[in-house]
Amino acid sequence: MNADLSQLLQSGSLVAGVDEAGRGPLAGPVFAAAVILDPNRPIDGLTDSKKLTAKKRDYLAELIREQALAWSISSASREEIDEINILQATMLAMRRACEALPAQPELILIDGNRVPEGLNAPARAVIKGDSQVQAISAASILAKTARDAACLQMHERYPQYAFDQHKGYGTALHSELLREHGPCPEHRRSFAPVQRALNDKASS
Repeated sequence: MNADLSQLLQSGSLVAGVDEAGRGPLAGPVFAAAVILDPNRPIDGLTDSKKLTAKKRDYLAELIREQALAWSISSASREEIDEINILQATMLAMRRACEALPAQPELILIDGNRVPEGLNAPARAVIKGDSQVQAISAASILAKTARDAACLQMHERYPQYAFDQHKGYGTALHSELLREHGPCPEHRRSFAPVQRALNDKASS
């Protein structure tokens, strides 16, 4: 973490961390979360959600919801992803998460290298922020657990695609099931593997 960012985090300002989950998968919404942590109620073990087991993520997500000063989770739908593209849909989900916070942050720190337009506070991007800034780590955990819960709901509706196993990512299993059954309503039509599966179904 650079000195400038470290100084900002120690300034006592209300800082919201923001991260997303679900940009890469072939199906379902993309999620984003925003979190303002309470310095008087620290949470041990916060880090990039991808470095945690599912059990640990669920445990920390519950702590974050109980102990953070403010938090919110938002999403952009499969239809919005296909309409405006996955990057813009991710920015939209992040903006929605910031707007849904019950407290107004003085600064917003976004994981990655882009800042959504139209945010309600000054913002900056932090590359690898989910492993450097605890508020972003917390946001990554909330976004990931929300996205995983959505995948389990998709599995209940469309069990033939095994969303409970691959969480929508383009694994060998998912690709095989996509070819076998064709896309379901939750598959992102703007993603090339889904488009190929649609074309294959249409020509068979």
